Amino acid sequence: MERKNAWETYDAKHEKKLEKLCQEYREFLDRGKTERECIDVIVNTIEKEGYRELETLIRKGEKLSRGDKVYSVCMNKSVVMFQIGKKPMAEGINILGAHIDSPRLDVKQNPLYEDGGFAYLDTHYYGGVKKYQWVTIPLAIHGVVVKKDGTTVEVNVGENEDDPVFFVSDLLVHLAQEQLEKKASKVIEGEALDLIIGNRPLAIGEKEDESGKEETGKAKEAVKKGILEILKNSYDIQEEDFLSAELEIVPAGKARESGFDRSMILAYGQDDRVCAFTSMRAMLDVKDTDRTACCILVDKEEIGSVGATGMKSRFFENAVAEVMDLCGEYSELNVRRCLAKSCMLSSDVSSAFDPSYASSFDKKNVAYLGGGMVFNKFTGARGKSGSNDANAEYLAHLRNVLDKKQVCFQTAELGKVDLGGGGTIAYILARYGMNVVDSGVAVLNMHAPWEATSKADVYEAYRGYKAFVEEVTM
Repeated sequence: MERKNAWETYDAKHEKKLEKLCQEYREFLDRGKTERECIDVIVNTIEKEGYRELETLIRKGEKLSRGDKVYSVCMNKSVVMFQIGKKPMAEGINILGAHIDSPRLDVKQNPLYEDGGFAYLDTHYYGGVKKYQWVTIPLAIHGVVVKKDGTTVEVNVGENEDDPVFFVSDLLVHLAQEQLEKKASKVIEGEALDLIIGNRPLAIGEKEDESGKEETGKAKEAVKKGILEILKNSYDIQEEDFLSAELEIVPAGKARESGFDRSMILAYGQDDRVCAFTSMRAMLDVKDTDRTACCILVDKEEIGSVGATGMKSRFFENAVAEVMDLCGEYSELNVRRCLAKSCMLSSDVSSAFDPSYASSFDKKNVAYLGGGMVFNKFTGARGKSGSNDANAEYLAHLRNVLDKKQVCFQTAELGKVDLGGGGTIAYILARYGMNVVDSGVAVLNMHAPWEATSKADVYEAYRGYKAFVEEVTM
C-alpha cells in the first residue's frame, strides 16, 4: 500500500504556512531546552492568546462557559490547557497529549570535585541514551538552583555566542585499543559522563617561602575553588546549594535547517517537543468546537511517566474535575463519564526509516521522513508488551477525519518484531476507557543529542492535531 509524500501535495500557499510554522518551532526548541523552560515559553504564549490560569479562577469563584480558555501548571514541569466547547464535558472531550522531557545528563546533588587539574560536575544520565554520543560535543548547562531562603537562581550557560561551553572528555584513539574492544553500551560508562567545567587554579595571592622569596600561592583544590568563586560572583550560590538544584546538561547550539533543500530540522529535544509544540499550536488555532478541547503536556515520560509531574500522577484528572466544577457539571460520576467518553491522540515520535540501517526495519510498516504524521496502532515490545492497542473503529473514524481535511498520514511500528520496542503515555490514559492511539512525527537519530525531522511532517502533525480537535466526535 503506497502513501503519498507530503511535499508532493503542497502549493505555494501551503509551503509558506509550513515555513512560518517551522520557524516558530525552531524558536520554541531554542527557548525550551528543559521542562521548566518549555513551561515558561508555553505559558507566555498561551496567555497572549487569551488563556487564563485555572487556579486564579478558582480563587475568584468565576465560572466557565463555551469558548473560555484555561490552563493549569504542575510544579513548573507539566501543563494542561482547556478550551470549553458547546457540549457538556460529561459527553467526552478531545485530548492532545505529549511530553516535554528529553534525554539528557542531570547534575548530581553533590557534584563538584577536582581531579588531575580539572574541575568536574558529576552527572547521572536521564532517559534512554547511547552514552558514547555525549562525549566531546559542546554542552550547555540549564536549570535552577533554589537557595535555603527560597530564592530561585536560573542558570543558562552555553547558548549565547560569547558563553563558554562544557564537554565530557573521551580517550584519544591512539590509546583506545582496549576501549574499542568493548561493547557500545560499555565504551563509555555512566559514571564517566562527568562534565569538565574548568582548568584554571585559583591564586591566593603572594606569600613568602622558606628562602624569603615571594611566590604566588596555590590553594588546595585550587581549580574547584576557582569555580566556586565564579559561582559566588555570578549567581551568589555556594557549594551546598547544589543540594537543592536541578541542573540539566544539554547539547549547546540552536535548532538548524538541514539539507541543501532545507527540508529538515536538526535539533536537540525533538522527542517529544515536536509533538508538544504542534499540539499547543493546534489548540491555539482552533476557533470554536462542539467538544471541549484539551492539551496535556507532561514531564517524566522518558523514565516511565512517574512522579508528581508525570502522566501517572493525578494532576490531569484533578484538573478535569476542577474545570467541570467551574462549568457547573461536577460530580464524581460525571468526571468518570467525561474521561471514559473522551478521545485522545497520544502524540509521541516514531522511528524514521534509515537506509543505512535498513535491516532494523520492516519497510512496509515503518515511518518515512516526509510521509506525514504517523499513527502507531500499538507500541510496546516483543508481543506488544506494555502497549496500548487502539480499536479498529477508532482508527477508521480518524482516517475519515484526516482524509476529509486532506492531511497526509502514515502508519508504522517501532522496528522489526522482537527487535524494537518502546512505550508512551497512551496506555495510562486508556485506563479510563477512552479511545487512545499513538500518533506523532517520524524522527531520525531518536534520543541522540541531535535529532532530525522533516518540515513536512511537522506541518502535517499540526494540521492533523487541529483536525482532530475540531472534527472527532466518536
